[in-house]
Amino acid sequence: MNSVGVVNEDRISELPEALILQILSLLPTKLSIATSVLSKQWQSRWKMLPKLKFDCCRGLELGNVFRTLLSHNAPVLQSFHLNVRLGTCNSVLDTGIITGLALARNVRELVLEVESDTFFTFPRCLYNCETLETLKLKTRAAITDVPSTVCMKSLRTLHLDGVDFNDDDSVLNLLSGCPNLENLEVHRDLGTSVKTYIIAVPSLQRLSIYNNYRGNQHYVISAPSLKYLKILWFNAPESCLIQNVPELVEASLTNLDNIIDENLLGSLTSVKRLSLALSPVKVKFPTRSIIFNHLVYLELFTTKVTWWNLLTLMLDSSPKLQVLKLNNIC
Repeated sequence: MNSVGVVNEDRISELPEALILQILSLLPTKLSIATSVLSKQWQSRWKMLPKLKFDCCRGLELGNVFRTLLSHNAPVLQSFHLNVRLGTCNSVLDTGIITGLALARNVRELVLEVESDTFFTFPRCLYNCETLETLKLKTRAAITDVPSTVCMKSLRTLHLDGVDFNDDDSVLNLLSGCPNLENLEVHRDLGTSVKTYIIAVPSLQRLSIYNNYRGNQHYVISAPSLKYLKILWFNAPESCLIQNVPELVEASLTNLDNIIDENLLGSLTSVKRLSLALSPVKVKFPTRSIIFNHLVYLELFTTKVTWWNLLTLMLDSSPKLQVLKLNNIC
């Protein structure tokens, strides 16, 4: 007890080890590692952290990340997140080495955010990891040439934000190498070498496409297990062929005014919930009398040209509709 009657007691050190690691995981990795100076008891605790996150865009060099990974002793690394800007201090080679180290730690979730002024390729070691369950890649300057030998049997979630591919086959190689993929999210906003983006994944259950690229592109979606579909922003004349989605329950199509497919809506007849922000002037409505036999919830954005025509057609074709929401938010 000190002079003012306050007990200096280290209660945190008495907590169960699993709880201490959970607390450390909630802190920024840099602060968690800094606890090693507290006492001998704390010198090695951070080495068992299940989650590591490094931001090398704020002065941290990849060399420090490399040394940290070499000291890390946890048998399984639940999550590894690296944000890096390539340049004088941080190179493509170093990024690949560190990625390989993380994969060697049996990482379950890998997040790579890469900033660069020149084009680069992601390390090929990414495409052969049997323990990886979640992969999130974010960049604005990467062209990825994916080999045909991709093998990611455990991958369930894949996010591709700004990732460009060398050709159509690279997309096919990546997705065909993920036989258990359930969640796919694609963001595209730069020029691309991919002309036909084929998403043919039998196990896929959720698909989100955010397309802000201003060029002609074609999407082909074939996913017999798909339950949720979201497509946002097609800014140029494009096609989107949706086929073989008998399990689809919920769909959201937003700002697809330039889509050129006549059967876009006709491919969504199994949905129970549907959100539409498009104009029937550009998107042809199917001609069959009753189409949406399962639809119970419809949200329609009233900011589109002649939206009321689409509303009339949808009401006539949705005999089981229970909820109608008209949204005038731009």
